[in-house]
Amino acid sequence: MRLVLTNNGSYPRVGDRPQERKLRVAHTKFAEGRISERDLKDTENWVSSEVIREQIAAGIELVTDGMVRWHDPVSHVAVSLENVRAGGLRRYFDSNFLYRQPIVEGEPRWVKSLLADDIAFSVKNSTRFVKGMLTGPYTTARMSIVNAPEYKDDIPKLTMAFAEAFANEIEAMAQAGAKVIQIDEPMVLRHPGDVGLVREALALFAEKKGKAELALCTYFGDAAKLYGDFQDMPVEIISLDFTYSEDLISNIEMVGSSKVLGLGIFNARNTRMDSKDEIFHFLDRVLPRVSTDYCYLNPSCGLEFLPRDRARKKLELMTSLRYRYLHAGGQ
Repeated sequence: MRLVLTNNGSYPRVGDRPQERKLRVAHTKFAEGRISERDLKDTENWVSSEVIREQIAAGIELVTDGMVRWHDPVSHVAVSLENVRAGGLRRYFDSNFLYRQPIVEGEPRWVKSLLADDIAFSVKNSTRFVKGMLTGPYTTARMSIVNAPEYKDDIPKLTMAFAEAFANEIEAMAQAGAKVIQIDEPMVLRHPGDVGLVREALALFAEKKGKAELALCTYFGDAAKLYGDFQDMPVEIISLDFTYSEDLISNIEMVGSSKVLGLGIFNARNTRMDSKDEIFHFLDRVLPRVSTDYCYLNPSCGLEFLPRDRARKKLELMTSLRYRYLHAGGQ
């Protein structure tokens, strides 16, 4: 069994060292009118390149751009659509981060790709494969304010409207060179009865993904009850947060996996370094039940919840423990 190392989306864009504060300074100057939009973009590109280099230096084999250009995980792509605008700030799940609620005024319509250029930049500036990121249509719908009468109190209709728009973004990212495109749907864990709706939306993406592989990703909750449903999703990869439930591990031991798993066992919301014994015990239980040739090893969610230096250490720890496990006779 191969264990491929990947990041799970975001990466801290600001750190303690002066050069790691460039983006924050640039955003302040841009808001004050002291630099141009082009200057801000150049800084975003510089930070994105730095984040990619840090991941590669840590041993990561499938990198992201750290989502350094994203305003927040929810509104960034949604408000690029026609008839969707940014609203007020709300707390992002149970974290200390905030997001702007998308406000839906009419049919969400895709105009042009927001993320394809970011993928193309990452591919050009990385010696490793690149993963694209997208907050899924169901989570976006659940976290939006709906003013449009045609979508009021109709989450299925709004989800599929977002899915049709986002499918164009999937196609654009695939054409730009994304090896994997990760679809984040954490809200389905809070509304498990809607798992069929998520499946329907992902089917639209599967038609547009080209040579890219799709990954369904959930976090911030217990995925145990939906694990069997996830195995039927029209994606190649299921990436799960294992820090919430022992039952999820037991489910995999019982039913196995016919899909590639993203093993989110390194806690991305805790500065404590995960122990060798915990990680090895987990891998001993799970890997024999996976029928694919490889799994991904990754943090439980995006790393933006950690200080920059701890995020680097988490990735370095993943690399170290992967090496030690495989050379100690593990799977």
